[in-house]
Amino acid sequence: MRACRLWLPLTLTAVLLPASASAGEIYSGAYAHGVDTPFTFDTGEGGMDVQAGYRFDEIEALGALGGPQPYVFASVNTTGDTNFVGLGVSWQAEIGGIYLRPGVGLVLHDAPALRVDPETGYRTDLGSRVLFEPELAIGTRLDQRWSIEASWVHISNARLFNSEQNPGIDMMGLRVNYRI
Repeated sequence: MRACRLWLPLTLTAVLLPASASAGEIYSGAYAHGVDTPFTFDTGEGGMDVQAGYRFDEIEALGALGGPQPYVFASVNTTGDTNFVGLGVSWQAEIGGIYLRPGVGLVLHDAPALRVDPETGYRTDLGSRVLFEPELAIGTRLDQRWSIEASWVHISNARLFNSEQNPGIDMMGLRVNYRI
């Protein structure tokens, strides 16, 4: 039920958005949830995430900024840990037969508002309901419509929304993109 309350607003928004003059791409992937990296502290979460999203075409008016592509996406954790929905912008930089795709966005999540590690006494909640979402992917085109990416997605408050709390959660996985 908790995930349903979070998914419904994003799903309705995505369905009701007006279609752009040119189509974008849909994507979906599977991610390890709660990966230990230098950017996070242990939150006690784990499992796997299933992510799905829509990436719009480049914003031509912002070509001077590298042509960012807006995106919306949702992530569901298969073991009942943190789910989230978000939006942001990403860029694609071609390097030979591969490309890099950095991005940054905001997410709304459903993790507990207060969570404390019973062994250490440290808080492991995420500090605020709204979090930053930087991401980085490396990918390759399989043909004109299909591409595949290895990606890292990070969510945290960057200590901007709560100066005392910022454990963050990292997800790493693969996603497949289909150009419409």
